[in-house]
Amino acid sequence: MKMEKSILAAITTDQSRERVGGGMPIFYCDTREELEMVAANLEAIIDGIAHALSKDLYIIVKH
Repeated sequence: MKMEKSILAAITTDQSRERVGGGMPIFYCDTREELEMVAANLEAIIDGIAHALSKDLYIIVKH
């Protein structure tokens, strides 16, 4: 089964915890620097593309 066009994960800061929900893995970070590092690493690990939706929210998408 090949996954196409789906959101694989969300990464957000702890301050934005109430803005993210759903059935995907959600990673909470303490700082924006940590957020960017986690997004970049997850992007490589799960073979997706990181997209910044705001300064405190990234999603990893499989196209």
